[in-house]
Amino acid sequence: MSKVIGIFACLLIVALDVAAGIIGIKADMAQNQEKHLRLWIFECKEPSHEAYLLGLAASGLLCIAHVIANLVGGCNLCTQEDIQKASPSRQLSMACLVLTWVIMVIGLSMLVIGTLSNRKSRASCGLTHHHFLSIGGVVCMVHSLFSVGYYVTVTAALSE
Repeated sequence: MSKVIGIFACLLIVALDVAAGIIGIKADMAQNQEKHLRLWIFECKEPSHEAYLLGLAASGLLCIAHVIANLVGGCNLCTQEDIQKASPSRQLSMACLVLTWVIMVIGLSMLVIGTLSNRKSRASCGLTHHHFLSIGGVVCMVHSLFSVGYYVTVTAALSE
């Protein structure tokens, strides 16, 4: 029964991350459909409400997938000495945990920057935020790989 729940959790995490990635890419496409004038690194454009909503949805799905990955994998905090004395699979699981956090922060930052550039109150000129939504979407998909890797290494470490 535990294996079935684990497989279901991994599929759910992958589905959420892939959906967040696709939505992030669609948000970038919606953002590019708006009128804009680009001059070097400065850009004047109309905000896209559709891109704003899609960016919020992608950010939310990434956060939900990350929370599920951490809840299913378990968050075992330990000291530096514990990590050095641990088995290789336990060390790998801690590395995957750290990488999922780093990737989540990078992806969420990209999505939030792209989303905020499309809010209604920002109809002025400023620095370009070109393709942040699509890059954030791709990072969401990478997040799924490390989240599943984290779960697999945690279950391997627990079975030792």
